Amino acid sequence: MRQKIPCLCENAFEVDVPEEINLDTNKEYLEEIQKGNFFIFDCPSCGKKHKPEFPLFIHWPSKNLELEVLPELQRGDFYRKKKEETKGSNSKEKLSSETIISYPEMADRLAVIQDGFEPAAVEAIKYILQAKAEEQYPEDEIDIWYYSCSSKGGIFATEDFLEFHIHGIKANEVAVTKVPYSLYQKILHDYTTNPKKEMFSDLRVYNYLSVKNAMRHEALK
Repeated sequence: MRQKIPCLCENAFEVDVPEEINLDTNKEYLEEIQKGNFFIFDCPSCGKKHKPEFPLFIHWPSKNLELEVLPELQRGDFYRKKKEETKGSNSKEKLSSETIISYPEMADRLAVIQDGFEPAAVEAIKYILQAKAEEQYPEDEIDIWYYSCSSKGGIFATEDFLEFHIHGIKANEVAVTKVPYSLYQKILHDYTTNPKKEMFSDLRVYNYLSVKNAMRHEALK
């Protein structure tokens, strides 16, 4: 699909971007997303790099996953419209259908899925970390992202951990925190035994699971 990108040099240029991608048949997309190189375009007039966000539908059949990715600019519209179902899939397979808002959340969710974690438990850990960070830094706008895990091959030991990166505490700096795998296991058990627990229900708005749901402005609730 052709999309127009405006540049500060007052030039506007068009680019071809896919509306749907399959991460099983186009594995290069997953690598580009993980490295932050996905959908980067240079202005042909001044050379400035642009990282726009366009609506995108992601198929990942091997992970039984489909994601509708919305641009960050559509976050308010999503809440206001109370979107109830993901559109755009013609697949006859029974797949989990989720919405993600913004490309950073897309990269985060794909990393969580690739490493074999339950997204609801990971978002709950972010909720705990965010609450603690906002207590210490109430004036800062904080974002917390899953980064990696210490285990390799999907086999975990008690000393393993999940690593999260916290943005917004200090300008141009990223705080790193490591959460024990045992805490993830505890939260996962809580989620599987009581998925309607308040902390977990606060993380979901229809088909959109994110810590940002719990932190959103009252006007969007």
